[in-house]
Amino acid sequence: MQRKNILVLLFWLAYSQVLITMQASIPASGATLAGDPLDTEVERRAVRFFWEQSDPKTGLTSDRAGNKEGSAPNVVASVASTGYALASLPIAVKHGWIANDIAFDRALVTLRFFLDVMFHEHGWFYHFVDRHTGLRVWKSEISSIDTALLINGALLCAQRWPGTEVDRLANTLYDRMDWNWMLTNGGSHPEKLLLCMGWNPENGFLKNDWDHYCELMTLYLLGLGSRTTPLPTASWTAWKRNEVSYGGRTTLAGGPIFLHEMAQALYDFRGQRDMMGWNYWNVSREAVQINRQYCLDNASHHKTYASDIWGINAGDFPDGYKAFSAPGDEDGTVSPTGAIAAILFEPELAHRAEHTMLARYGNKIWGRYGFGDAFNVDRNWYDTDVIGIDLGMALLALEDVHSRLPWKLLARHPRLAIAWKRAGFHRSGGSNLQNLNQTFRPHHRQ
Repeated sequence: MQRKNILVLLFWLAYSQVLITMQASIPASGATLAGDPLDTEVERRAVRFFWEQSDPKTGLTSDRAGNKEGSAPNVVASVASTGYALASLPIAVKHGWIANDIAFDRALVTLRFFLDVMFHEHGWFYHFVDRHTGLRVWKSEISSIDTALLINGALLCAQRWPGTEVDRLANTLYDRMDWNWMLTNGGSHPEKLLLCMGWNPENGFLKNDWDHYCELMTLYLLGLGSRTTPLPTASWTAWKRNEVSYGGRTTLAGGPIFLHEMAQALYDFRGQRDMMGWNYWNVSREAVQINRQYCLDNASHHKTYASDIWGINAGDFPDGYKAFSAPGDEDGTVSPTGAIAAILFEPELAHRAEHTMLARYGNKIWGRYGFGDAFNVDRNWYDTDVIGIDLGMALLALEDVHSRLPWKLLARHPRLAIAWKRAGFHRSGGSNLQNLNQTFRPHHRQ
């Protein structure tokens, strides 16, 4: 079996040499987003990362990369980063940074590779793989959330190029996902309602499920909308809505800020409540306010924090990689993209943070692909890397606010529209979405 896989891979690599060799550069300028050139540049440089750090023969995108000119390439790709690379293509075309036919071909190469070459288990993919071959690295797990991020990016492309082979292949990938397998741990627990976090060939299914509020909404919505093996509606209500309070405000989860940005950069939750009555947009707005306030309250202990410099997140820090929390564990490390992606909920606060960080620290935190992943002034540490999923969340969030393109594209997908209904989402009433229903709790607890 291994020999057969190697032969298929060798055939694909040889075939891809003649299939397409895409070389495109991202223009140095373009239309300015709503009069804010920094927003435009953050988006453009994120698109540059996804274009340059994706292998043109496989479409697989590096998990991270050096942010300085001439940095050595990183051969480890992540499936989630590749999903954001796919999601970046419609945005790049809209702004004229990549020609439509070239972006279409990149999407086609990526989707063909995932369908024809990449190893999958019941339609789910390994978290980390070699960028050039698609082979598993680091004994990483088959990841449910990372596969979901890939599929969301594929479906964005499907809706950008409807009726084409990109559309057909993206939906074939979606249809191939066996949600029942990931839900029931391969059938061994048929009573389960919560999706497992993943599987590996050495030990089988991971011990943890997606069981409390976080980025999981994008995973469960995809599952509810599946045409082939849809999740039961009860899976949406099965995970916990765990309230956290700080400084007179209450949210769900707290934790690193990305928990509130990942799903909401893909789906437009503004002014909506689900079948249980929860308003997740207001949940996340409260989380942003708590995140910023927690930084301000700890500013006497850390030089990094200031009124307009905040953003406790998961990402790089001086001693490696860690998920920090607000409230909770933190060390003065700030995530620029975490603060920028908060534009979804608090545009003024996010813009002030974006501009203040660049004005104060300049090239220490800015490079070829935009803001470095993190920095910590106490430790005199300024990250020289960027991380694909963090750039992707900031890119989508900025574009959502300025044109709503990612939101509009995913909302058009017929299966995702069904998922939205199955989760019971309905308008909360009123028309001013930015000031709608200040409370997020259900009107009637269940």
